[in-house]
Amino acid sequence: MFNLGSMLNLGSTDPVVGRASTLVRCSTGELFQFLGENLFQNYPKWSPEVKELEQITPGPVQLGTIGRQVRVDHGRRTESRFKISAYDPGERLTLLGIPDPFRCTYEFQRIDSDEVTRLTFTFELLELLMVMRPMEGLVRAAIKDGAERTVQNIKRLIESGKSAETPPSQEVP
Repeated sequence: MFNLGSMLNLGSTDPVVGRASTLVRCSTGELFQFLGENLFQNYPKWSPEVKELEQITPGPVQLGTIGRQVRVDHGRRTESRFKISAYDPGERLTLLGIPDPFRCTYEFQRIDSDEVTRLTFTFELLELLMVMRPMEGLVRAAIKDGAERTVQNIKRLIESGKSAETPPSQEVP
């Protein structure tokens, strides 16, 4: 396949992917409710870079719901729209940038009789602007760090309400 970017040594055209996982002390249903059903109430809580968030389409959050966000990342303000492209309660939630080339996926795996859930978050920058390609390594590192912060923020938010219920000696790593 012809790739002018590769011929001119402008950097990779591969997606930039950041992925992180953690174990969260709650059921897959509880975690999906927090992240999926209550997306527009809770998203700014686990992603403090989100300064404005609104649901564009009316009704409950579901497959096809469209949202708009304003973010400030490292001092840079961006506005984007996204569409929920996967909405599988207790299994997967995916936000797809429209028309911006990004995808965020939250995957839920039941562990330990549904009292612990493995949360895996993947952020994919599906296309890197040509002007950013010389800094691709820095972009990849920032996206990887952002994915790790995301899962840790979600874990902290979910488990902070449970801290009185579970003694510290029984915490899940």
